[in-house]
Amino acid sequence: MDLSNRRNTMDLPIEGMTCAACAARIEKNLNRIEGVSAAVNFASERARIEFDPAVTSRQVVETIRKTGFTVPPQSLDLALSGMTCAACATRIETVLNKLPGVEANVNFAAEKAGVRYVPGLVDADALVAAVRRAGYDARVSTTDTRAEEKARKAAAYQAELKRFWLSVALTLPLVAQMGTMFTGEHQDLLPRWLQLALATPVQLWIGWRFYVGAYHALRGGAGNMDLLIALGTTMAWAYSLVVTLANLHHHHVYFEASAAVITLVLMGKLLEARAKAKTSAAIEALIRLQPQTARVMRNGEQVEVPVDTLQPGDIFIVRPGESVPVDGEVAEGASSVDEAMLTGESMPRAKNTGDKVFAATVNGEGLLRCRATGVGSHTLLAGIIRMVEQAQGSKAPVQRLADRISAIFVPVVLAVALATVVGWWGFGGDFTNALVNAVAVLVIACPCALGLATPTAIMVGTGRGAAAGILVKNAGALELAQKVQVLVVDKTGTLTLGKPAVTDIVPADGVDAEELLRIAASLEQGANHPLAEAIVAHAGARNLALAHPADLSAVPGKGIAAVLEGAGYILGSPAWLAEQGVAVPAALLAPLADAGKSVVGVAQGARLLGLLGIADKLRPTSRAAVARLQAQGVEVVMLTGDNAATAAAIAREAGITRFEAEVMPQDKAAAVAKLKASGRRVGMAGDGINDAPALAAADVSFAIGGGADVAMEAADVTLMRSDLLSVADAIDLSRATLSKIRQNLFFAFIYNVLGIPLAALGMLNPVIAGAAMALSSVSVVTNSLLLRRWKPAK
Repeated sequence: MDLSNRRNTMDLPIEGMTCAACAARIEKNLNRIEGVSAAVNFASERARIEFDPAVTSRQVVETIRKTGFTVPPQSLDLALSGMTCAACATRIETVLNKLPGVEANVNFAAEKAGVRYVPGLVDADALVAAVRRAGYDARVSTTDTRAEEKARKAAAYQAELKRFWLSVALTLPLVAQMGTMFTGEHQDLLPRWLQLALATPVQLWIGWRFYVGAYHALRGGAGNMDLLIALGTTMAWAYSLVVTLANLHHHHVYFEASAAVITLVLMGKLLEARAKAKTSAAIEALIRLQPQTARVMRNGEQVEVPVDTLQPGDIFIVRPGESVPVDGEVAEGASSVDEAMLTGESMPRAKNTGDKVFAATVNGEGLLRCRATGVGSHTLLAGIIRMVEQAQGSKAPVQRLADRISAIFVPVVLAVALATVVGWWGFGGDFTNALVNAVAVLVIACPCALGLATPTAIMVGTGRGAAAGILVKNAGALELAQKVQVLVVDKTGTLTLGKPAVTDIVPADGVDAEELLRIAASLEQGANHPLAEAIVAHAGARNLALAHPADLSAVPGKGIAAVLEGAGYILGSPAWLAEQGVAVPAALLAPLADAGKSVVGVAQGARLLGLLGIADKLRPTSRAAVARLQAQGVEVVMLTGDNAATAAAIAREAGITRFEAEVMPQDKAAAVAKLKASGRRVGMAGDGINDAPALAAADVSFAIGGGADVAMEAADVTLMRSDLLSVADAIDLSRATLSKIRQNLFFAFIYNVLGIPLAALGMLNPVIAGAAMALSSVSVVTNSLLLRRWKPAK
């Protein structure tokens, strides 16, 4: 069958179209290419393209770009298998990044690759094929394949475990005779034919995986741990084979060395696999939180349905003690909900009609009827899982040195092993000793510890952060957070509660305080600005009956005038009241103004009835948070759009010495840039839409929970708790994680720096070298797991 005339097809997303004319222009330019037939849909922002084999997909994408539009990159994750050390991860990353339009980041610890690619230049099949050509295996990883990947890893682990125990059974008799070596002799307690029979299955069957890995690495033009192990053990086994078959009784055999090294390496890999599985325990815990069923009303009856069948707008029921199945809004009922699994806060939150509820949180004592707002991958829990996975799959800048060393590690070790043979044998030494020492060099050298040092600590650190309500966008942010020297904080919603409230009621002589509040709330009940809402809410909390105003007129930015129960009243700023001929005594006004509070006056005719002080209260934890940040060596700077008096009062109450008042939203980013220009690392914490530019301008940005989505999007770290203490926790977590990374890297470097020379000098037996190599990576992962003990400060 002739396939030469079969046409290829692409369906591409296109960015930048603003009207149908844009779509027509793209379509026209594409159809000018000989052998191309294109149809561009402006509504869906996609192009359906058919083209002859003579036309390349790169030509198509380039034509779209030259027309003035772009094919946006897409992302996917690949689950990898077959990697044995950091050199393998480096090899796969290099292969993927050589593909056109591809940016890949391989995480050896997580056995995953995060890939950004341009559709049309490559696709998922091409990415998988590239990995397989490099000698490894890959599958596209999604939330739907997570269970399958876990089952596959579990099956592979069990198969390796069986092979390991068989290897132990064959190796123990060989190792038993090593006791004679400690007497200074090397005697055979077992016949050499029996040693050969025991060692050969270990070398050629159980150890076959090392030959396969070495072959794929060499075919890809690189070396890895498999090559070192295969070469080292084969040298010992082959030498012993020749001695045995040639009946050279005056020469020693080293079957126990080759078999023991393979067995010990297998043991190390199994321990490493178990430890690595624990690094992703946080993700597993989050996934297990997701309920599988939901209670809904169908034909007047309450029935259980799979949670993935719920649609936005569906009404679902949450009984006391049950988990909320999806994100929603309370339509009916009242209760308290435990949100600790999402925010880290131990106290349940009260929920009433109109309040939001989130998937996986646990209902308290009341029955709730809720309307679904976010289902499937659009729940807060799903977003948290995605963010944690993204952070765990990213690469910290501190890892670059380890990556560079891993890339040249194997060739350097091979050179050292060759130099060891030449040095021991070429200068009058014994060939046997030269061989044994070279084997020890090959066996003890391992880039695994280097490759695991950073990603395992990042995985555990981001997982612990998620459990405490600290969501880190990427490893770079986690690394930078510990370097923050100045933290810029927004006042409203960050230091304060973000909800203005009546704090003072100051009636004039002869006026009842509650009557003053009732009149003010009656006048303000139709207004929608924050001060009016605070007054009406305060009156509602006191169950005051409000009157309906008539003939109401408003003066923007100043106040209102209305008739209430037959009498005329005015309400507004003290300055406006003075303009209307109302005398406002300084004795009443000064204490409120000096405290930085917003003041609203109420008058009947020219007679002042009293003043109301309104303030956005400081969060209960803000002062402690500022003190803790300062104790960490971080200077706290407050930016606010409020007047200087209000800013000074809040700064004084919070313990902040440096602040800037009357800073417009568009100027906050410039203020951050000015602080950065001084050469210090600047962090920014905020929660509102107007904070997004400043968050983006900072070295590290923190979005306080409950804030605007755009602030969350701009931030490097999202804090689920509406509490500045979370920023201090995030910095503390960053410092703990980086401390573990430094410890791991030091251990990995010092292990190789000391171990390889000792082996080359003949001071390490190959079996001891193999045991040390096997335990090196396990110790690094175990050290990272100690991060699980980190907890946010109470």
